[in-house]
Amino acid sequence: MKMKKAAILLVPALGLGSALLAAAPAMAADSDSWSYQAELGEMNNSNATGTVMITGTGDKATVTMKVSGLAETFDGDPYPHVQHIHIGGQGTCPAPSADKNGDDVVDTVEGQPAYGMIGTTLSTSGATDKSAATDLKVAGQGDSYTYDRTFTMNADTVAALQAGTAVVVVHGLDPSTLSEKAQGEKSNLVPTLPLAATSPALCGALQDTQMGAMPKGGAQTGGGGTSAGANLGLVGIGGGLLLAAGEPSTCGAG
Repeated sequence: MKMKKAAILLVPALGLGSALLAAAPAMAADSDSWSYQAELGEMNNSNATGTVMITGTGDKATVTMKVSGLAETFDGDPYPHVQHIHIGGQGTCPAPSADKNGDDVVDTVEGQPAYGMIGTTLSTSGATDKSAATDLKVAGQGDSYTYDRTFTMNADTVAALQAGTAVVVVHGLDPSTLSEKAQGEKSNLVPTLPLAATSPALCGALQDTQMGAMPKGGAQTGGGGTSAGANLGLVGIGGGLLLAAGEPSTCGAG
């Protein structure tokens, strides 16, 4: 009778192990969500601050951003701050030394080697591609605001996020804070606007917030509790415990 009891324990253990083995890859495959965030630091002595969080699944992204201390008005109206996710550069924010023409402003073009070109426009409505890049009507408004929008993100921007080369830049400076030379210059993006209107005020390199994510082409290095590897480990532990529970009965039969 004791031998039979051990066998009864053994069968459920193997059955449970097989079930978990079959489920583990499915659970790992169903998880394609991602999350990135950045602290936005001032550029060009803007005295502004901000934070941004980007979460998504597949190509569906939700961007939440809070900024404060930006230039408040432009021609008597709330200042329109165009804002973008830049890609294809070094994935960093430019240093003051990026100013090449000596006007004490790192303009958008001078910053491109560091943060790259526009990948996604963080517009308040409508298009989110390059076509809306300098559309002041869909820019952030005023000195402090919260941006919260869900949209389909293009593949190039998603790839840059995953590669660690995506950077958020908020544009628009107070002209009165610029050097005399810079105050007299026009934007190198929209020549009908002053240089201040399109020059960077905030910048932040986006970082992956998911701990224990599977590195590309390598073994898991973090504590990913829902990974296939972790599930396989639990299968081994669970099966071992159940098998061990049957061992005293088997020994007792001898």
